[in-house]
Amino acid sequence: MGRALVTALPWIEGPFGRGFDGADFDAVILAVSDDEIGRAANAIRRGPVVGHCAGSLGLAVLAPHEAFGLHPLMTVTRDGARFTGAGAAVAGSTPRALATAYELAAALQMHAVEIADEDRAAYHAAASIASNFLVTLEDAAEVLLGTTGADRSVLVPLIRATIDNWSASGSAALTGPIVRGDDATVTRQRAAIAERAPELLALFDAMCDRTRVVAARSD
Repeated sequence: MGRALVTALPWIEGPFGRGFDGADFDAVILAVSDDEIGRAANAIRRGPVVGHCAGSLGLAVLAPHEAFGLHPLMTVTRDGARFTGAGAAVAGSTPRALATAYELAAALQMHAVEIADEDRAAYHAAASIASNFLVTLEDAAEVLLGTTGADRSVLVPLIRATIDNWSASGSAALTGPIVRGDDATVTRQRAAIAERAPELLALFDAMCDRTRVVAARSD
């Protein structure tokens, strides 16, 4: 069991280490790395429903247990996380297992969404794009901005407003030179990146290509 979950739900016990077999428990959550889930599941005796927190994996990895999945759609850093209001991908191999996943999500005040096994990898890739890749993209912006002597803090209001606008309007929130058809500005931007941060040029070109697709769709 994960320490963050135990902290949020004091009626849950744990976390437990190696050798724990789930005896006398109704449900066991395996909050371990993806490649250790199968091994950890094999150590649990039959009886309790057994769940994992992996976003990209289905329930087969927990066989032969009655299985559930609960993946909080939230970024978790070394400082922990707040789950209230977050989404949660849930699944269950039986009605009881699925009800367990829903109960845990509700206790953490998360919005549960059922994601089928065959959709888990796509779901998790979308989460990586939305969260992990966003940090990578903003890091690129910070690197380039740093060549001007400005600090990343000046970008923060822009980033927050963009997220708010996308939340409200989707791709219609797109602004900037590409959606305006201002190719001359994009050319100047590309030249500046080629001169100051050439390692970012491939990323810039790829993002321009995709932004043109989004802009065309929003017309």
